[in-house]
Amino acid sequence: MTNILFDALFDPLREKSTPLLILQDGRIISGQAFYGMITQAAGALREMGVNPGDRVAVQVDKSPTALAIYGAVVAIGAVFLPLNPAYQAEEMDYFIGNSTPRVLICDPAKNGMLAPVADAHGAVLQTLAADGSGSFAQRMSGHSGGLTVVPRQGDDLAAILYTSGTTGRSKGAMLSHDNLLSNAQTLEQLWRFTDADVLLHALPVFHTHGLFVASNVALLAGAQMIYLPGFDAAQVVGLLPQATVMMGVPTFYTRLLALPNFDRALVAHMRLFVSGSAPLLAETHHAFEARTGQKILERYGMTETNMNTSNPYDGERRAGTVGFPLPGVALQVMQDGQAVGPGEVGVIEVRGPNVFQGYWQMPEKTREELRADGWFITGDLGMRDADGYVHIVGRAKDLIITGGYNVYPKEVEMLLDDVPGVLESAVIGLPHPDFGEAVFAVMVAQKGATLEPAAILDSLRPRLARFKQPKGLVVLDALPRNAMGKVQKAELRKTFARQFDT
Repeated sequence: MTNILFDALFDPLREKSTPLLILQDGRIISGQAFYGMITQAAGALREMGVNPGDRVAVQVDKSPTALAIYGAVVAIGAVFLPLNPAYQAEEMDYFIGNSTPRVLICDPAKNGMLAPVADAHGAVLQTLAADGSGSFAQRMSGHSGGLTVVPRQGDDLAAILYTSGTTGRSKGAMLSHDNLLSNAQTLEQLWRFTDADVLLHALPVFHTHGLFVASNVALLAGAQMIYLPGFDAAQVVGLLPQATVMMGVPTFYTRLLALPNFDRALVAHMRLFVSGSAPLLAETHHAFEARTGQKILERYGMTETNMNTSNPYDGERRAGTVGFPLPGVALQVMQDGQAVGPGEVGVIEVRGPNVFQGYWQMPEKTREELRADGWFITGDLGMRDADGYVHIVGRAKDLIITGGYNVYPKEVEMLLDDVPGVLESAVIGLPHPDFGEAVFAVMVAQKGATLEPAAILDSLRPRLARFKQPKGLVVLDALPRNAMGKVQKAELRKTFARQFDT
């Protein structure tokens, strides 16, 4: 019996003397050296009593050691639980209380804040800084022997990732070895990854995109990674000549386009740019192609499923869409329990080997969203066009019902984004005494532009049915976003909740 995820991603590194990680300061970590780090981390975790099935929670800044801990947790058959470094004590108390990890590893600066949380829930607290120092690093240094890998089957739990929790408490999505490996194998083939690739990795690793898409696919293919602690546009431009592939969120691409030295010649050698985690505006897609001659490949995934769809590697990468279901993934668009046809909007459901096992300690939520026949109700509104491309319209919870009519925010946002001087927009529903909900628009101006809300509202009148027209519009300096660049509409609804009070 083997450990299928470890054997596919990490075991090949044992004899790999060539570079695996290229760091921002120019240092190189070979595959062999990284395997040694995994061995040390696994020894330290075992010494602290971590057994197969135990959770290991990690709330640290991105670093090679943090990635090695992921490999170590997989190796010893435990469950990896990455947490956003931005979470504060009260949030962490919920996550640690819910997941009850054996070990919690945090940044040294948070030791004082998290010690009471760890004590309250019986977790051993260790520290790890971005520079590799800390109490866990000291423990690692005492373990340089061989690595005994614990056998794991495909349906064994490999990780728990908490959803962003925009409504209610965050839910811990349970992901198996098969969930993670099957998705990585599909993407490796679909996106043509090989050991000749160099991935520019500037994403965080507490999230599906940076950890289970970027890292897993690169490891599976035997590719190298330019492993950056975060995204800095000027730094990325300087390092792109060494890369062949880049994965990012839409903000990465808009920031690159703002640099005058980001041009066609700079990326002529690149074979692929991928975007996800938040919708990529069609305007950004077209501007990127005009500047570089390359079309960004947009795809669609979730914490609970990893990736579900992708625009094609060969063929038309259609702006404003997320492409087609991945091989092995079934997708249906549902309204009132029935599948709808092309052009009709409904809730997207998916089924396949990528779909998670359920929500940790939440059987009722699991039954609500994961059907017994394997279909997962994503909560995303979408449609398939006549050519089969999937369009994401928004979240079902963002659907606006005004005067009994349904308004899909994306339709209004697309028109607002086309207005000269508009950088981006968000459309939400707010309580209204007459209509139940009213359509309300929030906009951000391009640098140097001035927006006149009244004039913009006037411009929409001939283009939208009256019930779809915003009953109010404000201009902000920026839209609230989470760490992965998703607009936080719940925050906007909270901020402007009393806009139509009488």
